[in-house]
Amino acid sequence: MGKINFIFILISACVLLNRGVSDVYTDRVTVSVIEGDSVTLHTDVKTNQQDRIKWYFNAIRIAQINGNKSKICTDVQCNEGTERFRDRLKLDHQTGSLTITNINTTDTGLYKLQIISSESNDKTFSVSVSGVPDAEMKKMKTRSVKEGESVTFDPGEIKKPNYVIMWYFNDTCIAKITGDLSYNCKDVQCPERFRERLKLDRQTGSLTITNITNTDTGLYKLLINRDRFSITKSFDVALNDSHVETPAPSGGKAEKLVLIYSLLLTMVAAAAAGVIYSKSKQKRLKC
Repeated sequence: MGKINFIFILISACVLLNRGVSDVYTDRVTVSVIEGDSVTLHTDVKTNQQDRIKWYFNAIRIAQINGNKSKICTDVQCNEGTERFRDRLKLDHQTGSLTITNINTTDTGLYKLQIISSESNDKTFSVSVSGVPDAEMKKMKTRSVKEGESVTFDPGEIKKPNYVIMWYFNDTCIAKITGDLSYNCKDVQCPERFRERLKLDRQTGSLTITNITNTDTGLYKLLINRDRFSITKSFDVALNDSHVETPAPSGGKAEKLVLIYSLLLTMVAAAAAGVIYSKSKQKRLKC
């Protein structure tokens, strides 16, 4: 009986040991995004000639890179024309990180990173994409404002302490918050562009631009960066010039109307005078 218990304990220890090793080499990261965003899944490595990197989506290979970069494929090349992501994949040649642009609900699932090197390990990203109605999506992505008004861009989630948030206008950094709030720049500290018209909320990461001008129209991007992944949101700002003044009648047209009216009055008066003259003549003839 004692031998049986010893063997059972030994087997259990081996199972726990193997499970522990597996947990060390297999990571899982949970990523939640909104439809229309872009997400980058980081490998946290730099490729070399010994590394082989493969990306899988629900067990289907979607991207691959080897150490000497002689073979790099994404989606179409990897899957012989299946076009699962329709050219929405970008693979970083230096790190092997994978970016999915314009993500949609059908992209929800498990993304597995396989790195074959001297320290082989796998990473799994559980990506969840929330759908947004078309009307709401348009409202979120496109802002139409009048000159002099204010506009606020909301990240759509509560800022976490370990997030790094960066705002860009036409690819120029205009505001930044680090995870510990030790660095917070806006306008003057970052390249001066908006002349102190920026308001940055340190708690949510939302950005407000006051007193909008026509030079503020364009593409704004929000980069939410974490250690294992990053999310990019885009906003397009257009100036709404809906106020149209009704042109007043031209002076020439008004003068013509007055002239016609005067002419009509003259004709009526002349006709009346003629009738009166004719009646008076008839009376004189009768006399």
